[in-house]
Amino acid sequence: MKLLSRWYGRSRAAPSWIEASALAARREQDAALLILDVRGTDEFTGPLGHIAGATNLPLNRLPERVDDVVRHDLPVVVVCKTDRRSSIAADQLMKAGVADVSVLRGGMERWRELGLPAFEAASAAPSKTSGAM
Repeated sequence: MKLLSRWYGRSRAAPSWIEASALAARREQDAALLILDVRGTDEFTGPLGHIAGATNLPLNRLPERVDDVVRHDLPVVVVCKTDRRSSIAADQLMKAGVADVSVLRGGMERWRELGLPAFEAASAAPSKTSGAM
């Protein structure tokens, strides 16, 4: 069976998905968790803001910088605006040998939709939204 998996390229597991509310709770409990935001710098500091403590590494720079940013033995949650780019980044991380990779379902749009705190460049304090945007 392993041989067939290798032939068809299915030997690698897929990244898991994490809901925004679950990530908010997990951040409080897991100090080793790396939140990797793969949006461009302008988006990271833009109106949607970013999750406190997140590391910004745009998707197009990920392949060349993965070893500088990611420790292969620690859990990583990948974030973008929705979840498309973060899904691509998660696949790249897994191919690079990172074992524990999750994708934030719905990305920063979902995070803010739920009113979870985010940092914006325009303010030094976290801001909260009031539900739907």
